[in-house]
Amino acid sequence: MRVGVLAGMALTAISCGTGRISVATPARTSIPAKPPVLAVPPPTTTVKPPATTQVSASGLVRALGSPLPVPGNLTPFSTVGTAGEGVWIPSGRRVGGVAAVYETLLVPPGGIQSAGIAWMDTALLSARLYSGSMSPGGGPYRYTAPIQPAQAATLVAAFNGGFVMKVAGGGYYTEGRMVDPLVAGAASLVIYTDGSVNVGAWGTDVAMTPSVVSVRQNLVPLVAAGQPTPQAASPNWRAWGATCGATSCSGSAPGIEHQWRSGIGITADGALVYAAGPALDPLQLAELLVRAGVVRGMQLDINPDWPVLATYSPPTPGGLAAPSNGSKLLASTVQGPWTFFESWWARDFVTMSARPVVASRLVG
Repeated sequence: MRVGVLAGMALTAISCGTGRISVATPARTSIPAKPPVLAVPPPTTTVKPPATTQVSASGLVRALGSPLPVPGNLTPFSTVGTAGEGVWIPSGRRVGGVAAVYETLLVPPGGIQSAGIAWMDTALLSARLYSGSMSPGGGPYRYTAPIQPAQAATLVAAFNGGFVMKVAGGGYYTEGRMVDPLVAGAASLVIYTDGSVNVGAWGTDVAMTPSVVSVRQNLVPLVAAGQPTPQAASPNWRAWGATCGATSCSGSAPGIEHQWRSGIGITADGALVYAAGPALDPLQLAELLVRAGVVRGMQLDINPDWPVLATYSPPTPGGLAAPSNGSKLLASTVQGPWTFFESWWARDFVTMSARPVVASRLVG
C-alpha cells in the first residue's frame, strides 16, 4: 500500500475512532473489496537457538515462561524533563512473583503533554485477540467483551485494537475465520497458538502459517528496522486516519494533527510495547515507540474515545482481574479498566495473560 491510497480513506466519515460511544450495537456496514490475500510460505531456513532458549511460534528466539531482561529507563527527548519521566514502574499482576508489565511517561519530541508507554514481557504473557460487533463485525465470536471469569483469573493487561474495518486498510483473521481479507504490506499484529505475538508488514515480516491464530491489520507500518517509516514522517498526517477537532468529534468539525493516537510494536528481544497520548502526530507516536526499543510498529486506534491500556492487580495471586483492581496507563483516557468487562463494548481489543512460569529461571 502507499500513502496515497491511505489518503483517500481520510475522506471517509470519522469512523476510525470518532463519534461518541453508543451502547446499542450498530449494524455492520458494507466493506469495500480488498486486494487478494497474499499467502507467503514460512521461511525455509531455520535459526538454531541457544540451548537455554526456544523458538516461539512467532519466530522470535526466547524461552516462554522465563522473563525477558527488564528494560532500561528511557532518556527524555527534552533536556528539561519532568520528574520520573522515562523511569519504568512495574504495574499489574505479577507472574511467578515477577513484574510482567512496566509503565512510564514520556513527552514526545516537540510536545508538551506526556504520553504513556507500557512494556510487556511476552515470555511471561500470552496474547489473545477479542473481537466485537463493530470491529471487525460479522460475529458471533468466542472471545468478545465482556471478559469472562475463566480468562480474568490470569488477566494482566488489555489494550485497544484498531480502526473499524472499512477504513483500516487491511484485514482481520481470527478463530479460524478470514473475517476480512488480509492485505499484502499492511501493518499486522499477529498472535500464534502459543500466545506469542509479532508485529510487521504482512508478507514481508510476518505471514500465514499453521501456528497463526489471529491477525489484526491497520494501515501501513509506522516503524520499520528500528526507525519511523517515511510514511510516518510524511506531512500528510491525514493518511493516518480522520481525527476529531480540538473540542468536538462531530464529522463537520475540522480534524487536528495532534490528537489522541495509540500504537504497538515489538522489540528485538520480543517484548511488546504500547504507546498512547493525547496530542500526538504520527511521527511523534513512531518516535515514542522507537525510543522504547521497538523495531517494527504500527498505529492502532486514534481519537479520544478509543485508546486505552489497563493493567490489573487482584489482591491475591490467583484472584480475578476486575475493574475494581484495574488501573489506566494514562489517567486522562476516556476508557478504563471497566471497558473490557462491559457487554456493550463492540470493538476489538487484545488481552495479555499470565503464562505458566519456568520456576528454575526465577530463582535468585
